[in-house]
Amino acid sequence: MDLLEAYRRSLAEFVDRVDQVAPGQWADPTPCTDWDVRTLVNHVVSEDRWSVPLLAGRTIDEVGGRFDGDLLGVDPATTAREAAAQAEIAATHPGAIDRTVHLSAGETPAAEYLQQLLAEHLVHGWDVAVAIGAEPRLDPDAVRACARWFATRIDDYRNDNLVRTGVRVPDDADEQDHLLAAFGRDPDWTPGD
Repeated sequence: MDLLEAYRRSLAEFVDRVDQVAPGQWADPTPCTDWDVRTLVNHVVSEDRWSVPLLAGRTIDEVGGRFDGDLLGVDPATTAREAAAQAEIAATHPGAIDRTVHLSAGETPAAEYLQQLLAEHLVHGWDVAVAIGAEPRLDPDAVRACARWFATRIDDYRNDNLVRTGVRVPDDADEQDHLLAAFGRDPDWTPGD
């Protein structure tokens, strides 16, 4: 599957999950132990907001603190939808995928940055789904694309403490469960855990 198509699907799935959050669920726990549903969604919306100027060639210093704090306001679902739409436009702009992006980790090919964003949307979309009791199945083609990429990056993520280690799934688990475990998620997680 083409990277941009996988990225589009991950955006759509994430927004679909956010649309399903009931008013009383924003403070519910998520598999990200330090984040409730609202904090997790705000994190992804922040990533979407950041992606627009970064994919246009701006630096972190040029963007500054404009995406700090609560970005969700009183209508988180609409805000998430708008941020995802703008992120998709930025990613699919002619030539955007061929640029270099100025990240805190240094100069990064835009295609690599989009792989990271694909993973963010897939994994955090699953986080939201299981937190609110929605369908947690992810697009299998997007999962496959993400898993291929992450297999070459997992050691870096572990060394930088970006994922929890020690989550095991049976060898015969499906590709989604293997991907979630690689990102430090227990595929059987429930809000009571």
